[in-house]
Amino acid sequence: ASAHDPALFIHLSPRGRTLLLLYVDDMIITRDDPEYIAFVKARLSAQFLMSDLGPLRYFLGIEVSSTSDGFFISQEKYIQDLLARAALTDERIVETPMELNVHLRATDGDPLPDPTRYRHLVGSLVYLAVTRPDISYPVHILSQFVSAPTSVHYSHLLRVLRYLRGTISHRLFFPSSSSLQLQAYSDATWASDPSDRRSLSAYCVFLGGSLIAWKTKKQIAVSRSSAEAELRAMALLTAEVTWLRWLLQDFGVSVTTPTLLLSDSTCAISIARDPVKHELTKHIGVDAFYVRAGVQDQVIALQYVPSELQLADFLTKAQTRAQHGIYLSKLSVVHPP
Repeated sequence: ASAHDPALFIHLSPRGRTLLLLYVDDMIITRDDPEYIAFVKARLSAQFLMSDLGPLRYFLGIEVSSTSDGFFISQEKYIQDLLARAALTDERIVETPMELNVHLRATDGDPLPDPTRYRHLVGSLVYLAVTRPDISYPVHILSQFVSAPTSVHYSHLLRVLRYLRGTISHRLFFPSSSSLQLQAYSDATWASDPSDRRSLSAYCVFLGGSLIAWKTKKQIAVSRSSAEAELRAMALLTAEVTWLRWLLQDFGVSVTTPTLLLSDSTCAISIARDPVKHELTKHIGVDAFYVRAGVQDQVIALQYVPSELQLADFLTKAQTRAQHGIYLSKLSVVHPP
């Protein structure tokens, strides 16, 4: 078993490396030697009742297809089932999942008489966001109101569903020519929640040209400046990058150079690089030292990126139609070939 992911099992032999990913009673087996895969499946079948579904096409609701250019993953069937359960009464579609400059509060609108439907749909969207980074931000916002949703929250949920209806075929593309170098983007929106003034952290991580990890998450403490919010977001991403580097080593990928961590906050970068503990940054000292330790251990290398090139910005706020399309292209969220 991998020390870094309990669902991953690794076998090393003179014939190479075999990886087995297990979730309850579903598994993926891969390696460079097809003959050894057949041997592993035969040994497992001798001990367990198993069905061999052949080359990877469908796993836990995630569809996988491939061409000579690379792999595509999507959840098109999952979206179809979700829309059928939602039973929308119209055929409208929208081009973005959330309106601009919307700041939802718990007190907006009238409480829903039965919140079960709202909770069910939002829960399904949370799993759908595994392959759809374009709904990560609105799903993060809507999931904050599952305890007591209102009519206003439900109307914004319907907008996300209408967006998915119009983009049902969108999928993530992983080019086969991609390099195996990690690159990470970190961003934060300072005091963005109107109810408690906590900030929002967001990041996205690429393996070469392939988007492999992303997150939108509210920070657990109130930040007194945008630099604090950005630094906390960088600490969150540093932990993710550290784990991904360990995982790549389990896969047999050599990780020798620091991972580039790009931020559009020169102040946060300066604090993270400064070895002197200043009085004004004492309250964020843990996050600052954690990021600084990542730099010193050559896990990450901090670099400034202009705000217009900050890809993690897509995960922190609603975008215009034009901006939304540009970000989708940069994140390799595409239509099928």
